[in-house]
Amino acid sequence: MSVNHTIIIAEAGVNHNGDIDLARRMVVAAKNAGADYVKFQTAIPELVISTIAPKAEYQKETTGAEESQLDMCRKLHLPLSDYAGLKKYCDEVGIGFMSTPFDLVSIDCLAELGMDYWKIPSGEITNLPYLRKIAGKGGSVILSTGMSTLAEVEDAVAVLEDGGIGRDNIILLHCTTQYPTPFDAVNLRAMEALRTLGCRSVGYSDHTTGIAVPVAAVALGATVIEKHFTLDRSLPGPDQKASLEPDELAAMVREIREIEQALGSPEKTVAETERPNIEVARKSIVAARHIAKGEVLTEENLTVKRPGSGINPMLWDEVIGRPSPSDFEPDELICF
Repeated sequence: MSVNHTIIIAEAGVNHNGDIDLARRMVVAAKNAGADYVKFQTAIPELVISTIAPKAEYQKETTGAEESQLDMCRKLHLPLSDYAGLKKYCDEVGIGFMSTPFDLVSIDCLAELGMDYWKIPSGEITNLPYLRKIAGKGGSVILSTGMSTLAEVEDAVAVLEDGGIGRDNIILLHCTTQYPTPFDAVNLRAMEALRTLGCRSVGYSDHTTGIAVPVAAVALGATVIEKHFTLDRSLPGPDQKASLEPDELAAMVREIREIEQALGSPEKTVAETERPNIEVARKSIVAARHIAKGEVLTEENLTVKRPGSGINPMLWDEVIGRPSPSDFEPDELICF
């Protein structure tokens, strides 16, 4: 039986805090955890954030309310010149490289690196110039849909499609943009609505604590899982506390791989591994007491007991009323 392979993206994001050595260590940690891709975030902060942009509440809680969002992000991002080397290092380590661009210049930078997928974050889903720029680069797209209505997702998909990226090259990720996401705000069944847009497939970008929700998403048909991770949750930064540490990331990957195997196919069949237990667990028609040859078989002198190697009890009505073909002792399998 074939097993579908869920694409697992270990979201390093900006949890490297602008330290290229820490970013490289995260690449190795993601590889060791079994992820398919490690993903970063590429931006020129001044092109993404205005001087008056406030921090999100979770950012204020994790990094303080004094500095601006722009000043915070200036400290977190790597320079564009680092990404070619980071991509090369991922190739050497043996893990796929991805990075989400947040501005048009960063799109051009990443286009030179030959990524398998463009990853569009939830915040850019209403950014028409950005979407057109991505579409003009071609390739495959993974689009996160946090903070969006289905109509807004449809509009973004239409822009990509008009620009030359067909729906068969777009994967939609359900997402709730809150760090961490309360469990009652996850709404995994929204993946069903995303499927109606006719894109290649649907996945899930997770911001909850723990690993239960992304594993459940795979059980509901997610083909891509994205999850933030960090080397240490006690590190400074806005996303650290809502991220998995390496051992937790490895546990998530392991459980997703187990769920992939467990999902199987839509057919109801007897598994080869359970066939030997049929005889042990099922029952047969047996003698309830001594039965003499020629005696009429009745509900009084017959019963049903294990093992299941004799006459199937579903044939009970065909056995009742027939003459016994021989003598039978109590518990002996009836046979003709």
